[in-house]
Amino acid sequence: MSLRFSARTGWDVGESSFAAAIREARLAGRRLYDLTISNPTVCGFSYDAAAILSPLSDIDALTYDPDARGMRSSREAVDGYYRGHGAVVDPDALVLTTSTSEGYGYLFRLLCDAGDEILVAQPSYPLFDFLADLEDVKLRPYPLFYDYGWWIDFAELERRIGPRTRAIVVVHPNNPTGHGTKAVERRRLEAICAQHGLALIVDEVFLDFSLERTDTEELVSFAVGSHPVLTFVLSGMSKIAGLPQMKAAWIAGFGPEEVRQEAMARLEVIADTFLSMNAPVQRALPLWLAGREGIQRQILERVQTNLACAEEAGLEVLRVEAGWCAILRLPRGGDVAEELLHECGVIVHPGSFYGIAESGRVVVSLIGPSEDFAAGVRQIAGAINGTK
Repeated sequence: MSLRFSARTGWDVGESSFAAAIREARLAGRRLYDLTISNPTVCGFSYDAAAILSPLSDIDALTYDPDARGMRSSREAVDGYYRGHGAVVDPDALVLTTSTSEGYGYLFRLLCDAGDEILVAQPSYPLFDFLADLEDVKLRPYPLFYDYGWWIDFAELERRIGPRTRAIVVVHPNNPTGHGTKAVERRRLEAICAQHGLALIVDEVFLDFSLERTDTEELVSFAVGSHPVLTFVLSGMSKIAGLPQMKAAWIAGFGPEEVRQEAMARLEVIADTFLSMNAPVQRALPLWLAGREGIQRQILERVQTNLACAEEAGLEVLRVEAGWCAILRLPRGGDVAEELLHECGVIVHPGSFYGIAESGRVVVSLIGPSEDFAAGVRQIAGAINGTK
């Protein structure tokens, strides 16, 4: 009798044709321009290694004194971060996690029974599919539409709320569209959640990376202001300080006091079951937060340089307000990403990877080394214009 695995992990783990084509091109020694690199630690940024690593050697970290929500000093540092955004966060309403992915897992367990539903925007990062599978939760997408900028399709969102819907996920700003949730959209989301008894889960990992164009509404954290419905704000050091390897993130809870207190008490039990974040990282978190501005300036400068480069190359870049990605609208149908790989050695993400249904859309990362990025977009422009 063969071993049986769980249905929740029954994913297709085979190599896609696109991944195979990239692997074969590399094996053949082709010159490739990879415009999908999104790991800041390999993009040539300057890190203060001594400042980042020194707090990890704190001798006090050898003493094990677990707190399910995380060390209070670390949670107070997170509150300090939000004060810089104009919000006050109760340290007792914070739970530290090793990643926003883990934070989603905690929240899905808190809010959902098996088979319950969560609404998630589309386009969006495909990681949500795996997180939902692992928690036996079903995702229902609600669309963002493009009209000189990205907007939430509220009519479709409300149509997709069912009897088993438990929460709405908002990525603010969205990845990969760069859409920042506007104040009017926030009020509408909160009204919908109040009407249907839903929680609001807000992922703000890219909040600090606004492109600050004069005609763009300022990005404001969902931690700011009043909270008429149960709201959870997630973020972490992967993006805020360009430190994905340090595995430090958090959940901040807001909302009407009685329901917020019950939610945080239940979250504390979930967190206490795992106690996943190690003491050296917790002790280092305040210093990493304090030093975030240097790497943020470098990343923003790179994003702005690469975005301008794509536009100057004559490519149509859909409006992006914040974040590290851009969507290119190319005058082609079919499998554009695979065609670009074969024709000019450029690696981009197919739009379908993010749930983009329209043809001719590809997604590029804006944080890769500028010289390679410039060469890559020139190759794309040449292929599109027939000069390559």
